[in-house]
Amino acid sequence: MNTYIKTSLLCVAAVSLAACETTDNVERDTVRGTAIGAAIGAGVGAISGDVGVLEGAAVGAGAGAIGGAIHGSNKDKRMQDGTIYAPDLDRSTRYQDANGRYYYYEKGTNRTFFENGDYRSG
Repeated sequence: MNTYIKTSLLCVAAVSLAACETTDNVERDTVRGTAIGAAIGAGVGAISGDVGVLEGAAVGAGAGAIGGAIHGSNKDKRMQDGTIYAPDLDRSTRYQDANGRYYYYEKGTNRTFFENGDYRSG
């Protein structure tokens, strides 16, 4: 079990250091994932007879940190110009810019996209 604890702590440390160089979503989701993973891991450790509470919490924290960092990174990629997902446009209202091109707002954000799905800066 010492190997699992050391591996988990190493993963948490690596993800934490990597999160310092990224944006808010990665850091926030890494912390959330670590907390949720530690809680679930501690619960599993308390219920099972094979793994202790601390060992389960450590493994869960490591797994949660990695999952949270990936989730936050995907959020950041979607929020930046290089969208990885198709924008969810609010097509109930269509706007027209000074050049006569129509655009829509993305639901839940202030980002705008042209009718063909291209990002509209500014």
